[in-house]
Amino acid sequence: MTRRSGLKRFRKYSPLYLLMLPGILYLIINNYAPMFGMFIAFKNINFSAGIFDSDWVGFKNFEYLFKTTDAFIITRNTILYNAAFIVIGTVLSIAVAILLNEIRVKLLSRFYQSVIVLPHLISFVVVGYLVYAALSFETGFMNKTILPLMGVESISWYTEPKYWPIILTVVQLWKSVGFSCIIFLASIISIDPEYYEAATLDGASKWRQIRSITIPLITPVIIMLTLLSIGRMFYSDFGLFYQVPMNSGMLNDTTNVIDTYVYRSLMIMGDIGMASAAGVYQSIVGFVLVLSANYIVRKFNRENALF
Repeated sequence: MTRRSGLKRFRKYSPLYLLMLPGILYLIINNYAPMFGMFIAFKNINFSAGIFDSDWVGFKNFEYLFKTTDAFIITRNTILYNAAFIVIGTVLSIAVAILLNEIRVKLLSRFYQSVIVLPHLISFVVVGYLVYAALSFETGFMNKTILPLMGVESISWYTEPKYWPIILTVVQLWKSVGFSCIIFLASIISIDPEYYEAATLDGASKWRQIRSITIPLITPVIIMLTLLSIGRMFYSDFGLFYQVPMNSGMLNDTTNVIDTYVYRSLMIMGDIGMASAAGVYQSIVGFVLVLSANYIVRKFNRENALF
């Protein structure tokens, strides 16, 4: 490409480059500039000396993190919760999208879409108190109404860790499925109706149409969203794991994830180095997961891979 043609091309697309500029600036300031803070994970922070003049300690912060049982617990919780959210959430989102697509009355369809998206807009602080209203030992709806009807004694939910994997999964799905299904619904709506008409003429049932038309045609979208979710598998919604269990220390074995661990390390222990090491660990493993998942998808179907 000659210099003149390059300049001509730049002038031609200059409005588009101008539109890109705010997004690029946002990415640089919000996503890339903070990456320089990773060096804190390799320092013994001395507040009197400042961050830059504090002593380098190599991998000691990582060593301290992995010598405790905390690394195993927060890694296990983060991976298992996110795996459950991805698998169950994807299946439910597709199911809800298919059901919404079957509603032929537009007004009803819009109403149901608005109702199921509503939980996504509610803050986790509010959700935490809604869950507390349901599970409180003294006044909760479960202990005062549901369990007595079933002949079961009251349960102290906020001191029993074994119930929380189910509670957190239900809360997360309730909050996210409505929003996630919108993309699947848009993909289903874009499928050519002639496929369904031909299948109906051939006598295919609704279930057969879903298996043979809907699912195969939205598979690229399912793979793309799953890959993006895997990329964030090492990140957890702080509000879900901190606000909903009301920061109960007795539940830490089942509710502590990397994000809450980093927060507690900073706010309670004041250990910036170890908190930063946990954050770096989270980022590197997340990056490796994205590359691995994308590599596996490329092995099976190159067109469905992200890159």
